[in-house]
Amino acid sequence: MKQPHIFLFFISLYLVSWTSIAQKIKKDTIQKDTYGLRVGVDLYNPIRTIFDKNRKGLEIVGDFRLSNKYYVAAEFGFLNKQVDENYYDYETKGQYLKIGANYNLYENWLDMENEIYLGLRYGYSTFSQTVNNYTINSDVILPEYQVNQNKEYNGLNASWGEFVIGMKAEIYNNVFLGFSFSGKKIISTKEPDNFKNLFVPGFNRIYLNDGGFGFNYTISYRLPIYKKERVKAKKIKEKDKNKSIQ
Repeated sequence: MKQPHIFLFFISLYLVSWTSIAQKIKKDTIQKDTYGLRVGVDLYNPIRTIFDKNRKGLEIVGDFRLSNKYYVAAEFGFLNKQVDENYYDYETKGQYLKIGANYNLYENWLDMENEIYLGLRYGYSTFSQTVNNYTINSDVILPEYQVNQNKEYNGLNASWGEFVIGMKAEIYNNVFLGFSFSGKKIISTKEPDNFKNLFVPGFNRIYLNDGGFGFNYTISYRLPIYKKERVKAKKIKEKDKNKSIQ
């Protein structure tokens, strides 16, 4: 009488163990990625504002996941920057918008959703330039002399392209820390009379050949909208299904 009960007990134990293993395999194999709007702030400008009285600004960053690898991305903000150097003293203030896309190069494991990405941006800024004074030194024989102008030029603008490389790491559920570096090139610009745009909000300082660079440190939160099965997991699932049919 006891043998059938023992036999049934081992069968039940086997079935429970197999169900648990199957669930674990399914969980490990069928991985899902979260899709949603991610919004955050660049930490560099607020921190820099605390220590630099000549700079005030804020940048909001955001992206939305289109597929396993591709994201649309945008940044917008404002910046007020006073520059006081050897031969000129001026102030730039304005707002900017950058739009583009990122491609994630990183292959995540299990439920990880980190990024190492390459991106492209198109940027546009409208701003004003107040020229306080500048020094003329065009002749090595004649002495330098300073021109106190204190004139504001409104209606200025600039557009540029950016190549971006960066990374984002999920430090908590849907909370990300990020860093990016960008190389930039001016496409077009409207300048004041007799004064070149040396600094553009969103572009930063303009160097030789109308080039420049920038970087940011961001913290962002993703609003999870829906989940989608990871492409790699789908391929594994289809491969296992084909094997079982054979």
